[in-house]
Amino acid sequence: MSESTRESPEILSNKSKSTMPRPPVFLDKEEEREYLKFRLAQAFRIFDSLGYEEGHTGLVSLRDPVDDNYFWINPKGVHFSLMQPTSLLLVNANGQAVEGSTAPFNNDVFALHAAIYASRPNVNCIANVSSTYGKAFSAFGKELDIITQDACVFYKDHAVARGFPSPGQDACGEIAVTLGTKKALILQNVGLLVVGPNVESALRYFMALDKCCQVQLLADEASASTGRRPILIRDEEADYVHRAIGKPSGGWFSGSVHFAELEAIEGVSFEYHK
Repeated sequence: MSESTRESPEILSNKSKSTMPRPPVFLDKEEEREYLKFRLAQAFRIFDSLGYEEGHTGLVSLRDPVDDNYFWINPKGVHFSLMQPTSLLLVNANGQAVEGSTAPFNNDVFALHAAIYASRPNVNCIANVSSTYGKAFSAFGKELDIITQDACVFYKDHAVARGFPSPGQDACGEIAVTLGTKKALILQNVGLLVVGPNVESALRYFMALDKCCQVQLLADEASASTGRRPILIRDEEADYVHRAIGKPSGGWFSGSVHFAELEAIEGVSFEYHK
């Protein structure tokens, strides 16, 4: 490229910002509902490919775009790999099924999701599935150490709900308070829970948190055998990275590639039929 045609870094930066993909916007709420149900079913199949399916455990919920007091969830008895939009149940905030199959679902876990939705109107999806490293790390009842760039995504943006959770509205409300405005929870002796404004960000950040738990466990094991402690990333550096890649827009963008991969493998993409 010649000197006369080379664009300045500022111009390149502005171009990059202007072409950054964004979540789709729908004028038709019914179409948006069908699209999001399609996306949610895809998320289950992606989670299955990562080994996050484990019997009847695990719940991923989605706030309904037509009526935000209702939520789409997965029923018990349907393997994640087989999840389709028609498999999903529509329930109200009290956990009563109003549309879909008559299959049972995890009422106790949904009660926690409902408490979070009630306190976080900006949350539209909650991922709460079984992951090996998340469960292992949760047994320590502590936050992540910020020892890698990836962990900076959760810098001051995750919390620990200590004590084995008991069913009941009071316990769910307390856990929702513990989460506060953060994107992720480590549920002691249980596993991980991640929230997001869309399915893509919830999926991506759940994957990222589980990977961070794996890295933390490996680092702790290496530390025990060598006597050397991992070097923590300084607060100002961790904050800078978090602001760069830890925001919901980044979660949607990085999460969307997993859905594109699934569509390429399955040969199926969303089509709306009124």
